[in-house]
Amino acid sequence: MTSRCVPVTVFTGFLGAGKTSIILSLLPQLPVDYKVVLLKNEFGDVEVDSQLAMQSSLTAVSEILNGCMCCVLVGQMKTALLEIKEKYYPDRIIIETSGSAFPATLAFQIRQLEEETNGGFKLDAIVTVIDAENFTGYEDKSLTAKMQAQYTDLILLNKWENAGSLLFPVPAFMTLLFQVTDRQLDLVIDHLNDLNDETPRLRCSGRNGVPPSLIFGLDSKLYLEKPATANQPEHHDEVETIAVSRGAALHRRSLRNDGHMHSHGSPSEESTMLPSTVALNRETLVSALEALPKESVWRVKGFVRFAYESRVWILNWAFGRYEFTIFTDTSEESGKGQLQLTVMGASGELRTPTNRFASKVGGELS
Repeated sequence: MTSRCVPVTVFTGFLGAGKTSIILSLLPQLPVDYKVVLLKNEFGDVEVDSQLAMQSSLTAVSEILNGCMCCVLVGQMKTALLEIKEKYYPDRIIIETSGSAFPATLAFQIRQLEEETNGGFKLDAIVTVIDAENFTGYEDKSLTAKMQAQYTDLILLNKWENAGSLLFPVPAFMTLLFQVTDRQLDLVIDHLNDLNDETPRLRCSGRNGVPPSLIFGLDSKLYLEKPATANQPEHHDEVETIAVSRGAALHRRSLRNDGHMHSHGSPSEESTMLPSTVALNRETLVSALEALPKESVWRVKGFVRFAYESRVWILNWAFGRYEFTIFTDTSEESGKGQLQLTVMGASGELRTPTNRFASKVGGELS
């Protein structure tokens, strides 16, 4: 087979910005025979978003877990891209970075592959997803979030819709919690203008995302020269991850690389602990999630099986928004309930609220 160039689109953006949802929204808009492979880098060793992606029309999903492709696992991306091309020969590869990834190193690796493979790959675009609801909050704590907004070919404004366009149903009394007013959106745009007033911006249309024609074929001119490593932020120190579990593992990890900071503790520090012998129901978990402080806890994701149910759910929580998606249904019953979650947030500020959360759901930190 004659070798041809495989375009690579890199999606970056902070934790919970909505990168996976936007990527998946592109797929139904593509020709049926258009082959897309997703290379995904996830925090923790529970591949939640990858499992959602595997339920889509993607040709394949490749994962690099529990480390960042732009620093600790810097060499693994090139190897993965070469393997994807050899095995699937796709029309396009989409890379979804971890929430704290600085894209310059990844982009330069792709530029190197362009030369090493005589044009076998091409960096088509770096696309940054901005969470309009929360950007002005996490931008203050994350130098990487600023870098992501500065060094990109296209900025996608996500979660800017009013309450009537939410991605999941919420009670009427909660709608104001998720409303982005015109003034708040103007403030986000002002912040983005201070960081980068040259890159085009598009608003996502809820789950419809944006048309592929506006994202694919941008022919990026970024990172034609090696970025200065001295200017790159110590992004892996910004985000801390903690695993919370209850009962037997619901999903086996396929790969583990300890690239990011992990914390360990005991939920016994809290007096409100729910014993693991007490049944875990949805109301208890939702109540615990709603009590999480968005200033220090940014993302919770993983697998849940409620008491006496056979169904396993995927939980996605980000800055107060959450949804449950059916993962699998088995004949096996959960007993009192099971959890396998990864909690992510501000380094040095995560342990106390995670201990409280684990206590409320009868889990333990591991």
